[in-house]
Amino acid sequence: MSDGPKWFRSSYTNEEGGNCVEVRSGPREIRVRDSKRITGPELAFPASAWATFVADLADRG
Repeated sequence: MSDGPKWFRSSYTNEEGGNCVEVRSGPREIRVRDSKRITGPELAFPASAWATFVADLADRG
């Protein structure tokens, strides 16, 4: 079991699958991966860019 940052799955993920993601927060970056391919590739974003992205989504409602 890893002691590092934990992955958080999208609340839209369900037993039927679909297009879902997991997100892991680190001190300087946010990582995103496909919840169906947890050993697959990950995308990394600077924490500041992720905060801007999330704020923009919240503004769209």
